[in-house]
Amino acid sequence: MAVETSQRRCRMVDAMQQDPFAPTAFEQQGPRALAITWGDGHKSVYDVRALRLACGCAACIDEWTGEERLDDAAVPVDVAPVRIQPVGRYAIQIDWSDGHATGIYPFRRLRELCGCERCVAAR
Repeated sequence: MAVETSQRRCRMVDAMQQDPFAPTAFEQQGPRALAITWGDGHKSVYDVRALRLACGCAACIDEWTGEERLDDAAVPVDVAPVRIQPVGRYAIQIDWSDGHATGIYPFRRLRELCGCERCVAAR
């Protein structure tokens, strides 16, 4: 399944290329991975189910206590992004194949979720 992106997002990404921690490209890498190339040239590859489980919206994380509300077992193993769109100049919003569409993924949070050796070592 191809991820739908808006042309508006493409224009915004071009404008954000000066920021080293803003994405310059999104690319679906097979059915289970989403790659983001950052303004500093770094490429992060995310397991899409792990991204879905990392959603920080009020439906998935209690706003007052920070307690996780999302039951991992309720997220299908084959969940996938169906649409990615910009939220201002600081985040993306992902519509998921399981119907979830309220999560906003700030660029800073996405970069923190990068699991490559370089990023893990820098934490």
